[in-house]
Parts: sequence; structure tokens; C-alpha cells
Amino acid sequence: MAELPEMGRVRVPARVRRVLLALSGLLCAAWLPAQAADALGDVLGDVASPDGGIRVEMSRDAGGRPTWRLLREGREVIAPSLLGLVGEGADLSRALAFAGADPVQVVADDYELASGKRRFNQYRANRRVFRWKNAQGHELAIAWQVSNDGAAFRYELQQPVPRMRRWQRDAATFRLPADARAWLQPMSVPKTGFARTNPSYEEFYLQDVPVGTPAPLDHGWVFPALFRAGADWVLLSEGMLRRGDAGSRLLDGTRPGEYTLGFPDERETFPGGGATPWIESFPWRSAWRIVAVGGLGTVVDSTLGTDLADPPAVQVASVPGKASWSWPLLGDDHTVFEVQKDFVDYAARMGWRYTLVDALWDTQIGEARMRELVEYARGKGVSILVWYNSAGSWNDAPQTPRDKLLDHAGRQREFARMRDMGVAGLKIDFFGGDGASMIAYYLDLLEDAAPYGLQLNFHGATLPRGWQRTWPHLQTMEAVRGLEFATFNQADADRTPDHVATLPFVRNVFDPMDFTPLAMVKLNDRVQRRTSAAFELAQSVLLVSGIQHYAETADGMTQVPEYVRQFLRALPESWDDSRFIDGYPARYAVFARNGGGRWFVGGVNAEAAPRTVTLEAEAFGGGIQRGSLITNGGDAPGFAQRRVEFAPGRPLRLELPPVGGFVLQLD
Repeated sequence: MAELPEMGRVRVPARVRRVLLALSGLLCAAWLPAQAADALGDVLGDVASPDGGIRVEMSRDAGGRPTWRLLREGREVIAPSLLGLVGEGADLSRALAFAGADPVQVVADDYELASGKRRFNQYRANRRVFRWKNAQGHELAIAWQVSNDGAAFRYELQQPVPRMRRWQRDAATFRLPADARAWLQPMSVPKTGFARTNPSYEEFYLQDVPVGTPAPLDHGWVFPALFRAGADWVLLSEGMLRRGDAGSRLLDGTRPGEYTLGFPDERETFPGGGATPWIESFPWRSAWRIVAVGGLGTVVDSTLGTDLADPPAVQVASVPGKASWSWPLLGDDHTVFEVQKDFVDYAARMGWRYTLVDALWDTQIGEARMRELVEYARGKGVSILVWYNSAGSWNDAPQTPRDKLLDHAGRQREFARMRDMGVAGLKIDFFGGDGASMIAYYLDLLEDAAPYGLQLNFHGATLPRGWQRTWPHLQTMEAVRGLEFATFNQADADRTPDHVATLPFVRNVFDPMDFTPLAMVKLNDRVQRRTSAAFELAQSVLLVSGIQHYAETADGMTQVPEYVRQFLRALPESWDDSRFIDGYPARYAVFARNGGGRWFVGGVNAEAAPRTVTLEAEAFGGGIQRGSLITNGGDAPGFAQRRVEFAPGRPLRLELPPVGGFVLQLD
């Protein structure tokens, strides 16, 4: 019912017409199944990428619900799906009238990141805002930005909407082809796991499964989520959480290929706070929902996660680097002065910037001796990072120091104390989930640490979602089932090869990831490692983190050939550029990264059969390429080195054994 101009011979007032129109829409919507989004009305407007390869179309279904679909090179990649926002006292998801679309605007943003997979970034997109109104005249704006590597949307409210301070549901859906394949990490159940520390984004991915596979833990799927439909790859994520936002997740839809958005469990909160998002002030805008689209190389080379993030909120130095670290292979008992002093010496020998002193330093070393350790490290050209427990009552983890950072006054005391001691940064662990109040706690930590120049690393944590651009002192976050799990039991160690070969294609695409790689000699006496030494070494290039904490011990490093140590010394502290070379999630991965004007290549084969990978000179600028190659071999604990040369028309072909790996440093 598009309009109700008259009833019989009586002219109907405009206010009554609006009410009748809204009632008709509500009645239609009440009987309308989710599948009704298939029945698109006329296209109300569209917006394409600068190169024209990607196009988003906006429509309205019979229930007055905004709908969208995405096409790549004319192929439908996302079928008609829903959009809309539901608040406590207002439903802006149905019975809406289309109020027009703004002209397309060009978005151009050039920015620099001190750490990440690319230092200098260029974002070019076309932006268009589509406007909708409910019967009361309240407007919902849906802003799209479409670039050559994908699209993103967010909701915007320019004017206050009565009783809309807290919102309850994002009506957005994502409908992929029913025959698509997926790489998805289940969201864990809150208050489970070690000392009730879940959710921490630390489950294994389900790899190459049909869309529609039910979430095994019944709490949905974490971002990012990867899909393949024929020649098209899609990575779904979200970006730029601000105060009041909650971290969302994907939920299974009503049919294969359909996913909806869910908000956090009510248990994922900071004490006294809520889980669902709130609106601090108007005008307001939601987080971005990101849809990276293209060939596999386009998707994994994308920087949409930071392209859509806010510019730096503070003026603070970002100081990336590499770090020695005793805990993953030695445990809590070795957080003592003499061991940590040895690890400072180890970092100095390797030319690494940091040593991380983990949990229990406050009781097993103490403040006085920690000051001594910091001074000793300073004399060696090494900076000290220290561990803190984030809790709070949301977990039962006993490791200390804890309960020190829960309010502004406490954070100021601790941050000032650390700065005065000469500590360079903090690793803060065991957060409580994605609730809006917990997201606000992350932001409080970032804001309060900035004046003290402290570098931050969040563990047992949510996904960064582009925060590393807005808060440059955020060097990394865990949000991954890292190497530590392989040290706990054999089942986790058995999964390491395919797990590592999945991460560059999903978790590590947009955001830094503190996987803590590199156990080249062994894990421990309880667990047998399932990767080769060369596979472990390749992770130093494959996996990106602002501060890269290496698990290998000082003693283990003495057991590898000198050329391996030289390679690790030569690795840059940050990358200027990155490039996907070859691979397939969970099977094999080959990536090239450039730092200081030199290319480094790392590759792994996660499968039980050998694999050949080919490096073309054109990928590195053409001409004759020469470099030093480290592969699997007979030098203990399993390395070999040789010089290689390749050129246009003469590619370098490498035979990788099962769970094998390689690194290549070009001259």
C-alpha cells in the first residue's frame, strides 16, 4: 500500500494516512517470513566500487524492510538480505518508508600504520547514504562504502529517537549461496574454560564446511568469518567499536547460507554494566559491518579493517618489535629474576627490542628486583613488558597482579608506577567477553595508558576490530587459539598444522594476532610437536603482530644453526608491505612481506602429502631475484640452507614435505 490519498469522498489528513500506512506495514511484516527478502521490490538505488567490479543494490520488501544484495562482476554474491535497527522503544527495521538516497560521494583516505601488514595505506571508496523513515518520522540512515575489495555498511541516527538509548537487535542478515563453503570459529560459552575466562576467541576453526553447519557450541560464530562460493571469496567482519558498542557475532539463520547478527550474552559484562549496546549521544553511528569480496588474494590482502577505523584518538608513540618470553615453554615457575635476566640477555643477543615478564612477577620477583631487572635490561638495549590480570570478578584466574586496573584512579596509579619503573608496556589478560560495558573497559585502558606511553597487548580477549589504528599503542591482541594450547595436550598439538595454515586467511587478515609462534626444538616432555622446525620458522613471516612474542627459549635458540639465528635477527620490527603469493585455507599458505626495502617470504604445507609451490620473479618487481632459502633438511633440528636465483620465465619451484615449511630472504 504505497499511499492512501482518499477514503471514499473524504480527504484523509496526512497524520492519519501515516498511521494507516504504518499499521498496514506492521500487519504485513507480522506475517512475513524471513524468506520474503527474496521478493525484492524495485531497486531504489545502488553504489558501486571505483572500478565498477562490486555493486550494492538497496531495495524495500513488502513489509517495509530495507534489503540489500551484493554483486561482483555481475554475479550475485550476497543474495537479498535484510537491514534495520531495533531499539528498546522503536523498531527501525520494518514498516519503513524510503526517504531517498544521497548523491554518491568519493572517499579518499591515505594513512600510515607503524605496525601491521602494510605501513602506507590508501583507501578509495564510493559512499552513499540511504534514508528511511518510520510512521513517526524518525529517520534511519544506512551508509554504504564500497571499495574495490569489498563493501561496508553502518547505521546512522542524526536526531534523537525517543526511547532509543539502548538497542536490542541488529536486523541485518547475510545470505550466501547455499552451496558455499565456510571457515568458521565457534563462539565459546561464557564463563567456561580455564577459571571461567571464556569467551576468548580461542576455539579451533571448522574448516571448509558447508554453510548451514550448525554452531557446535550453540553461541554462534566469531568474526572474521570466511566463505567461498565458486570464484568468489567473502570475509565477514566488523570494525570500529566505540564506547557504547558491543562486539557482535554471526548466528545461524533459518536456511543454509543465511547468517544473522547476534549481540553478546548477558554474562559478558563489566560488573555493574550491561551487555547490549547503548547510544551515548546523537548524532550516532554504529560499528561497521564489513564484507570483503574478491578472489582469495584480494580478500587476504585487504586492509578494510583499518581503512574503516577512526584516525588516531591520541598522540602516542607506537613502538613495535620482537620479544623474548619464557612462559609458553617454561611456565609460571620460571618467572623469577635469574631466568628473566637470562631472557633479557637472549633478547639482546638476537637484537630484539623486548622481554616479556609474565604472570606472578609481583610475588616471584617483586617491585624492587623488577626495578633492578628493568635497569639491567636498559643497559642491554632491551625494554621490559609486564603481565597484568584484567579481573575483576568476571573470572577466577588466580594469577597476579590482579584487581589493579578496574577504575580510573587505579589505572593512573599503576600506569604511573610502571612508567616510573621504566616498564615499556603491559600485557593484560583474561577479559570477560564482548558486552558493551566490557568494550568500554578496553577503551578505558587504552585511553588511560596513552599519556604514560605504555604499549599494550590484550590477551584472553576479543578481536581488535581496527583499534590498532585509532590507538597506536595497541600493538597486538590474542583472540586466537595460540601456540600455548599445543603445549597443554597432544590433541591440540595434532591440530597445529592446519590451524596455523588457516590463520593468515581469517583471523590475521585485518588485525594483529599474538599467536606467539616459534617452537623450533620441542614443545615439552609431555607433548610431541606435529610441525617441522622449518614450519615453525615460517610462522615468523606468515603471522603478523605489532609485538611478536617468540616462544622459543634461550636454550632452544642455541640448538638451531647460526643461519637461522641470523634470519631471525634480520627480520624487520614492522612490515612496510605484504602480499599473498599462494595458498588455500587449512592446506598451505605462502606470503611475502617487505621491510626495510627487502622481501621476506614464508610458506607452510599443512597437509600429509608433499606440495610444490612456485615463486615468480614478477611478484617481487621482476628482474633476477637472488636470496637465501631455509627449508627442511638435515641440519639439527631439521633445517637446510642454500642460495637461490630466479627470474622472469625461470620461476623458483620448491618441494615442501608434509608439514614442511620455508623462509626466503631476498637480497
